[in-house]
Amino acid sequence: EVQLQASGGGLVQAGGSLRLSCAVSGFSFDDYDIGWFRQAPGKEREGVSCISSSGMPYYTPSVKGRFTISRDNAKNTVYLQMNSLKPEDTAAYYCAADRVVLSPEDPYEYDYWGQGTQVTVSS
Repeated sequence: EVQLQASGGGLVQAGGSLRLSCAVSGFSFDDYDIGWFRQAPGKEREGVSCISSSGMPYYTPSVKGRFTISRDNAKNTVYLQMNSLKPEDTAAYYCAADRVVLSPEDPYEYDYWGQGTQVTVSS
């Protein structure tokens, strides 16, 4: 059974940091691209970041320089380090996976999804 377990969300003040984790089981983690998406109330799901199976990162422009994605293949886990958080980063964050992701910002590229973890940034 494929499972993606996102965790690490919380309430933080603007300028603060959080680290999200996405623990994966049920498939060969090393062979999969892993993405992070977020969705705020009333808004569409937005691609935030992605890391390929080879470790190549992608960031949406609004988080570039503030967020860092990484993966630990030994732990089957992907991390999203979020620094200099802004109120507009407030959303439910989801991780997703697929073997080959050509358009990392497109949610339809991903077959597997985890549940969300809420990130709230207060001003």
